[in-house]
Amino acid sequence: MKFEDWEPHYLRILDYFGFERADDERAAEFARTLTSKDDIEKLKLALDGKNVTVCGNAPCLKDEISRIEGVVFAADAAADYLYKSKIRPDIISTDLDGCEDSFLEMSRSGTIMVVHAHGDNISLLKNWVPLFKGPVVITTQSRPVKGVYNFGGFTDGDRAVFTAVELGASKVRLAGFDLDDSSVNPMKHGKLMIARELLGILGYDL
Repeated sequence: MKFEDWEPHYLRILDYFGFERADDERAAEFARTLTSKDDIEKLKLALDGKNVTVCGNAPCLKDEISRIEGVVFAADAAADYLYKSKIRPDIISTDLDGCEDSFLEMSRSGTIMVVHAHGDNISLLKNWVPLFKGPVVITTQSRPVKGVYNFGGFTDGDRAVFTAVELGASKVRLAGFDLDDSSVNPMKHGKLMIARELLGILGYDL
């Protein structure tokens, strides 16, 4: 998705949650200083023309593991669950709030870390990004700059779907997505609402 097409959605997100665009932009610039890695070509190669399963971290994931096939693209904490279930994700979409030491193990084994920088996770970026030994791609929800990408999407889950679609996946199926989860807090509920709307743009009726 071109940034010009994404920006109206981004501006609505900023307004809805009261986020500051300048904070997102500072985070993106900061993240870029934490690593010399820019493995966008590896990410493209992993997704282009491939059958991809994006795994969210809803409780239903445990019942949908049998649906997983092709390239495994995990959203944040779903990666740890999959890894403990003997499935190492090929790619992880994460803003690091669900990051565990297992992410470092997966990174060392070649899992591509698609790390999202935003205004609220600068300390997490500082703590984790320098430790990833494998491929890393930095993303932002604001305007992309050199070495920092924006494929569209807002939460770790829908952002993974947008990334897979943007980079040419032939098929993208979902597992572990529950956008009607009533147990989440109001902030998370709002994020799930936005995720539903964004996934609808791509033709997913959830």
